[in-house]
Amino acid sequence: MKAALRDRVDAATLDAVGERYSIGVSDHLLDRMGMTESPVARQYLPDIRELSDAPQDRPDPIGDQAHSPVKGIVHRYPNRALLMPLEVCAVYCRFCFRREKVGQDGHGLLSPEDLRTALGYIGRATALREIILTGGDPFVLSPRRMAFIVDALNAMSHIRILRFHTRVPVADPARVTEELCALLSASSKPIYVVIHVNHMDEMDARTDAVFAALRRASCILLSQSVLLKGVNDNADALVSLFQGLVERGVKPYYLHHPDLAPGTSHFRLSPDRGQALMKEVRGQVSGLAMPTYVLDIPGGYGKVPIGACHLERRGESTYSVEDSHGHLHSYDPGAT
Repeated sequence: MKAALRDRVDAATLDAVGERYSIGVSDHLLDRMGMTESPVARQYLPDIRELSDAPQDRPDPIGDQAHSPVKGIVHRYPNRALLMPLEVCAVYCRFCFRREKVGQDGHGLLSPEDLRTALGYIGRATALREIILTGGDPFVLSPRRMAFIVDALNAMSHIRILRFHTRVPVADPARVTEELCALLSASSKPIYVVIHVNHMDEMDARTDAVFAALRRASCILLSQSVLLKGVNDNADALVSLFQGLVERGVKPYYLHHPDLAPGTSHFRLSPDRGQALMKEVRGQVSGLAMPTYVLDIPGGYGKVPIGACHLERRGESTYSVEDSHGHLHSYDPGAT
């Protein structure tokens, strides 16, 4: 992998960053990124700024460890939990909030014993209804291991929904095989696939074919994006991304404010800037193309929406409402 990057990243940066964090870029992404300052390249090419920690940085920025009752499980909310069967990805994003763990330990798979323990925990936690497979990237799993996990979850009557979070469809689309689609299609429970994508330039005819294959496999497609300085922090990029996803049968789900992962401060922007961008975007796309802008509260307190509010109380029973053009209107709901 380093040999493929030598003409894009200077050797000193590549070696220094690689000593601390995992590096991995697929052939598909190398083809898509073009120049080293492109929105795609900035997401994947190592940057010497990754070695500069900011005072706000946290090794576990969203508090996974505080909610991990057994290895491979994060149970933060009453009715849903994360199952993380591996800690490796097809590619490694430079802004990853799990970069302190992902790709750091050999093959990164849960041992058979740990996987059985994790599944046993889910089986006993009967308040759970939804399991989110993440990691690492679950689409990197072998079809045999994926089928074992899906079959085990399908056998649990209290689990009603399976959700996969993955970068693979846009980062390494060749990994989405007919075999993978067939085993997802065979699930007796709804399968939601949340595709992590941050810029329209990550998509082409190959990714379009993967989206179509997943839809044919009865998967419900959503997207998750991160608002990143220098990548998609302008309204034109966000509008293009969200509209492009909807046109491909993918519903924009979340736009994440960047987390406080070590060495990622150069990607961060203020929530005020994010809110202003979402106001701009809201005026240019339909509700179908609008994700929820969220912050995962540092320390493990969960995600909350942080989009700008368009309604403000002005009197005892009246409000001021801001439209998508920034104009204010008086509103009296006729109710207390």
